[in-house]
Amino acid sequence: MSGETIKHPGLNLGCAHGKDHDAADRMLFGFWVFLMSDAILFGMVFASYVTSVNATAGGPGPRDLYDLRGVFIETLLLLASSFTFGMASLALKYEHGKTRLVGWLAVTLALGLGFIGFEVHDLLSMIGNGGAPGRSGFLSAFFDLIPLHGLHVAAGCIWLICLVGQIAVYGQDAKVKLGILRLALFWHFLDIVWIAIFSIVYLAGLA
Repeated sequence: MSGETIKHPGLNLGCAHGKDHDAADRMLFGFWVFLMSDAILFGMVFASYVTSVNATAGGPGPRDLYDLRGVFIETLLLLASSFTFGMASLALKYEHGKTRLVGWLAVTLALGLGFIGFEVHDLLSMIGNGGAPGRSGFLSAFFDLIPLHGLHVAAGCIWLICLVGQIAVYGQDAKVKLGILRLALFWHFLDIVWIAIFSIVYLAGLA
């Protein structure tokens, strides 16, 4: 059994990383607080959607607009990106080298961008089929929730690009390590939110 000390929820770098392992304790606690505040934001938007899902004002509803095939592809892309980010985190922890770390991060970025591309396509298709956000309370709530999550993923992709740039310039220094740990939590959090969206919005909407 490993004697490694677990200092905080999420990936722990381990004693081999010295002071960087200790610094992550305080830094990641603060980031967990941020994620909880973001969870409250998503909770409020979910509540708005659930209470408005039947307020179609005679316009199209979920069965008329949702494309489960596209959403399923988006789900697979985001779940796969969570796996590849996990592999990047392990490459960082066990010091597998910069090439492997950047490689996993690059694959994660490609999957994240693919998710955004499919989501934008689906939203534009909905608007083209008469599902613009101003059409009803249901669509207004829908376009509050889904693009909010998409903007979070886009912010994560930008953050990821910045981290790869930092690795290229500074190597795997303390700021890069802590940045990857925080972004990993953020990315996996968005995966959990998307699973809730897939279940509550799309599957329930088409049931």
